[in-house]
Amino acid sequence: MIYISIIRDVEIFLQIIMDVAWDIGKVDDDLLKETDEFDSSDHSDEGNQDAFAVSLDIVLPDDLLERILSFLPVASIFRAGSVCRRWHGIVSSKRFQRNLSHVLPQKPWYFMFTSSHEPCGYAYDPILKKWYGIDLACIESPNWFVASSSGLVSFMDNDSRSRLYVCNPITKRWRKLGEPPGLKFSDYSALAISVDRSSNYYKLSVVKSKQVPDNFSQWELSIHIYESKSMVWTTFLTEVLAGWRGGDESVICGGVLYFLIYSTVTRGGRHPDNRHGLMMYDISTHSSGGPLLRSFISMPCPLTCGRLMNLRDKLVMVGGIGKHDKPGIIKGIGIWVLHDKEWQEMAKMPHKFFQGFGEIDDVFASSGYDDLIFIQSYGGPALLVFDMNQKQWRWSQRSPVTKRFPLQLYSGFCFEPRLDIEP
Repeated sequence: MIYISIIRDVEIFLQIIMDVAWDIGKVDDDLLKETDEFDSSDHSDEGNQDAFAVSLDIVLPDDLLERILSFLPVASIFRAGSVCRRWHGIVSSKRFQRNLSHVLPQKPWYFMFTSSHEPCGYAYDPILKKWYGIDLACIESPNWFVASSSGLVSFMDNDSRSRLYVCNPITKRWRKLGEPPGLKFSDYSALAISVDRSSNYYKLSVVKSKQVPDNFSQWELSIHIYESKSMVWTTFLTEVLAGWRGGDESVICGGVLYFLIYSTVTRGGRHPDNRHGLMMYDISTHSSGGPLLRSFISMPCPLTCGRLMNLRDKLVMVGGIGKHDKPGIIKGIGIWVLHDKEWQEMAKMPHKFFQGFGEIDDVFASSGYDDLIFIQSYGGPALLVFDMNQKQWRWSQRSPVTKRFPLQLYSGFCFEPRLDIEP
């Protein structure tokens, strides 16, 4: 507790220093504005800032100042970099960015697309409760497949599904991956990424699903894995499923790939009440324990949609709860954690928050990291945050975007803001 108190006092001290610099006009406040562009390359380098920094040079040596700055939130680190030339040199140095990996992880940010056609939007920082404008590298439209893990975000185009990128949205460094093997064009695809925090190597998976010609009930499903250490794609599995197809939802958790499947059969002219199922494939041992359907895990209730996420190496699902008599109509939203192939309910969204979305469809966007889960309706910019530790629901700070026309759609994803990782 004493250690935390000291860090808080230091952060307050640094914030006072920066606030003074802002007030006397010696810092360029355009580096990082709330609801303005977030650009890690811009900084203020006015010569008269050196006079302000002299006293700090005397009081704090570089190694101590570097250590103190490393405990600030990412947004504050960029603001600190514009105080003076010395501070900018510290926060932009490779040594400082490498040392950040030894500091406690940052709380995840949520990026919300605010256009149906352009890949633009704002990122929400739950620590400072502020929104920042960010330009995403690589991506061309908001309907690309997105997956994130430990500071890296992977993107796959929604057309050919052959263009894949991995990037750090904070530093804007990115890498294009080779085209995955398997089906050239798939009917459904699911993207996932997992980063090893000790080595920063990552694995990226693509689950492809395509209908067998002239047989609606049979679908060919294949799993393809890319490993950054070897920079090679490998096809782990190809199998035909009867009565089930893959979808666009998957996640890697504890070395196991989980992905949702969907029923393609009807009974008496209607789909079964529970149209979703979960599959698992151990990518560390290249095994599913036999045919894929042997790893089948039922859903905890009829769902309108399911969203999978890895929270501290636990598989968590956020799902739309369907009505028993009309399973395609949403009546609420629940959160479950998987324990030994059994779902344990963690929370249900209180009705007042459910109503706060306004008119919510049977599908919605949701992603999470660390202890936070973000949920938003495709039909509006309201963002709801659930804290798994405190079991608390809260709205985010009001989004800077307003709905301009009735059919305007929103989507998003969360990611951990990190300066020390490269794709």
